Amino acid sequence: MTLESHKISVSHITAAQTIEIRHRVLRPGKPIESCDFEGDNWPTTFHLGLFIDGTLVGVASFLENSRTEKTNEIQLRGMAILPEWQGKNLGQHLIKKAEEIAISKSIQTIWCNVRVHAQNFYKKMNFKTLGTPFDIPQVGPHIIMEKELKP
Repeated sequence: MTLESHKISVSHITAAQTIEIRHRVLRPGKPIESCDFEGDNWPTTFHLGLFIDGTLVGVASFLENSRTEKTNEIQLRGMAILPEWQGKNLGQHLIKKAEEIAISKSIQTIWCNVRVHAQNFYKKMNFKTLGTPFDIPQVGPHIIMEKELKP
């Protein structure tokens, strides 16, 4: 599928709207309840949806969850693009929109636990790898990555 003839947009969605895509992409074969993440309904959490021609094809969630002594960082969780749309760099639209929102809230860092096989995407978006890979039980190998934001 080529993207030239499609309208791409990113907008706020609800936590509930993330579940189906998270389940299909991140937790296939697992109970759908495994896609309801801690922090999804915190008042400071926001969820973004990637739409192609008005159809939701990707999701990402961002919650205030400081990993260090910094208080002005957010965690990216549950980023998923439907398989038929993967490999087209569509996730960059979600990241760029999140960066705009984060900067407007004076947030200086976005961090995430990245599936090891997805590191290259994040590296292209200027995320830096921290530490060594670790395993999330029943999910697989991950690594921490972060990006410092500049207004």
